[in-house]
Amino acid sequence: MTPAILAAQAAGVVVKAHPYRHDPSATNYGLEAAAALGVDPARVFKTLLVMRDYDPRQLAVAVVPVSGQLDLKSMAAACNAKKVEMAEPARAERVTGYVVGGISPLGQKRRLPTVVDTSAGGFETVFVSGGRRGLDIEIAPGDLVRLCEATMATIGR
Repeated sequence: MTPAILAAQAAGVVVKAHPYRHDPSATNYGLEAAAALGVDPARVFKTLLVMRDYDPRQLAVAVVPVSGQLDLKSMAAACNAKKVEMAEPARAERVTGYVVGGISPLGQKRRLPTVVDTSAGGFETVFVSGGRRGLDIEIAPGDLVRLCEATMATIGR
């Protein structure tokens, strides 16, 4: 059990765990998950941390499809920030309690402002990291947004 799965269970949300064999040489964890699970990459979402307005204490979470990229300008607008930039991986790991490639939007050490790309709403369920490399969880987009206390915005490209 990971903190992500425990957080969903504590909220009464049913998630389906999808373990897969992680290749340690893989560098694109999201596309690796999509291929291993046989799922359209547009349904698999990566969790990225950004720093708002050059302040390392002002972090936010972006959840976008692995088939694309995060649009930093759109994320800044969604966060009411002038600018966002990617957080350093070591900082992302410390703040979330997860390792890069296994950062889940659920069950993080502390709740951060979270934005989920609107494309998630086009699917009955989506896949996000389950809290470790080699594990994704399947969840309804509405449950993901509710559990993360997230907003939805077009932040992917």
